[in-house]
Amino acid sequence: MPSYDRNNVFARILRGELPCRKVYEDEFALAFHDIRPLAPVHVLVVPKGDYVSNADFAASAPAEQVAGFWRAVGRVAHELGLDSPGYRLVANHGPMSGQSVFHFHVHIFGGKAMPHDMTRLPEAHAKA
Repeated sequence: MPSYDRNNVFARILRGELPCRKVYEDEFALAFHDIRPLAPVHVLVVPKGDYVSNADFAASAPAEQVAGFWRAVGRVAHELGLDSPGYRLVANHGPMSGQSVFHFHVHIFGGKAMPHDMTRLPEAHAKA
């Protein structure tokens, strides 16, 4: 896993150096619309802090930050009206998962049915 880059796009958004279409912000997290949405609702929730991945966040963030972040994720989904129809949370970890910005973040997907189709994943026996 690469080390944290303080100039990654999410760090720059958090510092106000780059714009975003903000959905929610509090002392623990910032939520904004993805610039390349994969669903009718596609929002990113980014913790405020220098965390490369979920593993880094879980191991390094203070308990108040972890709880505040996950409460923000739930609040954003609720405020977007996704509780009743349902939604999907995704957090990629590392290059093999498709993580391209190495600042921990969670994707909230909603607004359409999300099939449980795992056919596009690599075969279990395939080598990386």
